[in-house]
Amino acid sequence: MPPSSLQHRRTHNLLLISKLLSQRDAASPFTLVLDSLEQSGKPLLAEYRRRANASKVKVIFVSFETLRKPRDADVFIDAWKQSLQAWQKEVINHVKNEPTQRKLLIFDSLNFLAATQSSSLPGLLSSLIGPATSLLALYHTDIPLPVSKNGSHDAYSPSALTLLRYLATTIFITQSLHHVLARKAARDRSFAEPSFGLEEGIEGVLQGLGANAGEGVVLEMEHRRKSGRGVRELYFLPHTASASGYTANQARKETVTLLEEHPLYRTPEESAASREGEEDQADTTFELGLTEKQRRDREGVVLPYFDAQKGGGEGGRILYDMGEEDDFDEEEDEI
Repeated sequence: MPPSSLQHRRTHNLLLISKLLSQRDAASPFTLVLDSLEQSGKPLLAEYRRRANASKVKVIFVSFETLRKPRDADVFIDAWKQSLQAWQKEVINHVKNEPTQRKLLIFDSLNFLAATQSSSLPGLLSSLIGPATSLLALYHTDIPLPVSKNGSHDAYSPSALTLLRYLATTIFITQSLHHVLARKAARDRSFAEPSFGLEEGIEGVLQGLGANAGEGVVLEMEHRRKSGRGVRELYFLPHTASASGYTANQARKETVTLLEEHPLYRTPEESAASREGEEDQADTTFELGLTEKQRRDREGVVLPYFDAQKGGGEGGRILYDMGEEDDFDEEEDEI
């Protein structure tokens, strides 16, 4: 890919992740975060809350497994000790209050609803989303759903996770940086990728080495635009972005980067090639590409000395008008 295309992709995807995390222009009405024991999605939820507070967005936190109210949540609803109708009514009251106020509705876990309200889960979540309300939900992929005792489950109906993936406009899959680097090192050497945690299939092993590392979280993003076109990218969210000691000046600076720009992810050859491409582009004193106006002007140019045969059914040919500077010898041409 040319350096200009790489730079365009980098700029576009960094602006996109900043727009999604800050919930600007209702970029994603429903954001689904998929995590596991290897890498929790709580740091990403904390980053959403931090940016919401900086943007004066009201945070409504619906708890199914969190006992204490997060300090950056404006409203805390204990859904784990209430009935479905009770906490749903409370959420709707907060959502309808101040209709013009931007709100971020956070569910710390959808596993309980997926196990008890699987068939009505899409309608339940859709009823909570509005023009000024965005939904952010966390789902633990390594927790199996309970088997129905009466056997009434329809084998042909989609699972709760399939429905959530279908409804979500943005999906984040959290991964451990240590595991991502280990898999990449194996691929570069043409080895089989290692498994971690439950995927190892070893009795008694729940988490692999390097799980929930403190340096940051790898985010695998899939964003679906209104046109239906999907955008996929890998990002790195450093742990300092969600730390309690984060200053206001640091909050203004974008901390999320592309995973391919992480110094541990890039090989020395890739880093050297990237630096050479940047140096070559910097040494160029002119722009090789064309602007939109230049492309339109190029399409409208009529080349001189060319014409087309207009006779019907005779095909076409190029007519050339010779000038004084042309030296044409008919005898040499016949030979």
